Amino acid sequence: MGTPETPPVTEGRFRHRGAELVYDDAGAGPLAVYAHGGFVSQAVERRMDLFDWAPVLRAGRRLVRYDARGHGRSTGRPVAADYTYAALADDLLSLLDHLGATDRVDAIGASMGCGTCLHAAARAPDRFSRLVLLLPPTAWATREAYARANRAAADTVEREGAADWLAARGDPHRPAVVADVPEFPPTPPEPILPSVLRGLARSDLPPPRTLAALRCPTLILTWAGDPGHPVSTATALADCLPEAELHLSRTRADVRTWGPRIADFVTRPRPRHGPGG
Repeated sequence: MGTPETPPVTEGRFRHRGAELVYDDAGAGPLAVYAHGGFVSQAVERRMDLFDWAPVLRAGRRLVRYDARGHGRSTGRPVAADYTYAALADDLLSLLDHLGATDRVDAIGASMGCGTCLHAAARAPDRFSRLVLLLPPTAWATREAYARANRAAADTVEREGAADWLAARGDPHRPAVVADVPEFPPTPPEPILPSVLRGLARSDLPPPRTLAALRCPTLILTWAGDPGHPVSTATALADCLPEAELHLSRTRADVRTWGPRIADFVTRPRPRHGPGG
């Protein structure tokens, strides 16, 4: 059930490349889609209480949020290639096909979902009106250290099990912005967790020269003090995307403004695009 402030949510499903992908569909109006970060799900994000989507719905948007393959309610295979940003972008584009989206849509992505959205926009720029990038992940020059850690984690999970990896994974240097946010175990089930880790290790954001060709207005929202989502990546994205604006949060209270900021951004007059997007 929903209220005027919280419209009812409908669950939908579709199959693509050997997986069943599950999404939540709420609200009415122009379509916005949301891709979450790695190792969480829509249910986990609700429990974390990080992002408030009510302002986007109140702004007259239809919001579709989906569980990435191998995460939450969506199924997945133990195939590392399925979990690269490029492969996840293919899932996002197939979701748009499934939803019958013929107009440009607004795409919102957090961390892994940020990589998903950027790869999808680079591949099909004419399908997107605006991008909202939350917590861009480490990329380009800083990516290799992350990739090495993920490959080592995949080996540990296969050799010793997910519980031992999780026990050693505790980070005493969590960003102050989210110090009070509860942590949850990764949602990919243990049999496919190594494949997810290796797929993300093989991933990176599109090259800056590719992103420089995008003419899609972009809002970048990130926070300080997070090595996995460094401000340097967000700043580099803002520099290379032609129509980008960046907001940096240093407090939990400021992160609470992200919902209204996103609502304001996606309800600005739609940009006029020339041929080819």
